[in-house]
Amino acid sequence: MERIQLDLSKVTLSLSSYHEEAEKCNAMLDNGTGKGNDFLGWIHLPSSISEKDLAAIESVAATLREQCDYVVNVGIGGSYLGARAVVDALQNGFDAYRSDRKNPVLLYAGNHIGEDYLYEMLDFLRDKSFGIINISKSGTTTEPAIAFRLLKDLLESRVGREGAKERIVAVTDAAKGALRRLADEEGYKTFVIPDNVGGRFSVLTPVGLLPIAVAGFNIRELVRGAADMEAMTAVGVAFAENLALQYAAVRNALYRQGKKIEILANFHPKMHNIGEWWKQLFGESEGKEGKGIFTAAVDLTTDLHSMGQWIQEGERTIFETVISIARPDHCLTIPSDDKDLDGLNFLAG
Repeated sequence: MERIQLDLSKVTLSLSSYHEEAEKCNAMLDNGTGKGNDFLGWIHLPSSISEKDLAAIESVAATLREQCDYVVNVGIGGSYLGARAVVDALQNGFDAYRSDRKNPVLLYAGNHIGEDYLYEMLDFLRDKSFGIINISKSGTTTEPAIAFRLLKDLLESRVGREGAKERIVAVTDAAKGALRRLADEEGYKTFVIPDNVGGRFSVLTPVGLLPIAVAGFNIRELVRGAADMEAMTAVGVAFAENLALQYAAVRNALYRQGKKIEILANFHPKMHNIGEWWKQLFGESEGKEGKGIFTAAVDLTTDLHSMGQWIQEGERTIFETVISIARPDHCLTIPSDDKDLDGLNFLAG
């Protein structure tokens, strides 16, 4: 399995004074002695996911795949961003247009209150076979609650209340909240959002694993990779080998030198929602008490023709992190043109 790498070759500042501080912060997270320690369930989440957990998610996902051509993932913020980021990054960008696709197309609702979007989605689904994954700890968050009411009403009008029960899954609180009460009354299949895992970190709970499995991806491989990363960034792993400590040290060193904005750049359209999720992860975590790096994201080379001018010559309060993926099986050969009217023959090959 390929492992994530962190290239710091373009970082010119010294990090030696940050080693000890980063290690102390990592230890504080691990032993839960800092602020917000009631929401640290994500730290050891990958290694705590059981065979029973995975099998239950895979079973429900298989049922939805068998019954539905489309599955609507209803949620906002962490209730959909992580899953969408993973699915978009792994999925063939044109899968939804294939007539021979093997898995349902994932649609997303409840992440805004755009009336035209919901109207058009309902109109599209009116004659389609679809299911719903409704993700909400309370069941009363405005955006997903509106979307779920509309989708539930349409689904019940198409397949009846009993049929809808087989196509609706609720991911919610273990014991309380409007969605939990509704799920118990209607008999929906349910999964629990752990109390100690905040929404932005919940992709490795049923919040993220269920839609990812519905889309046809191997959640066991995903969890295995996350568990490897948990081990690679654990307390006791030396700074020189610990990617999380190195990244934290670089960000803090730059922040203290006046670099208040971090731009995450990618060169792959399917990585767009990785950027959106990353903005939430850091924005919600760090934007407190008048502090925190402002996070922005750009899709290159598209945004080179819009934000590029500012990034290259604007106020020097920014630093840039570039994410990249390697897909050697997706390489293209650029043809040579006899006339070379566009002047790009130098790229041939």
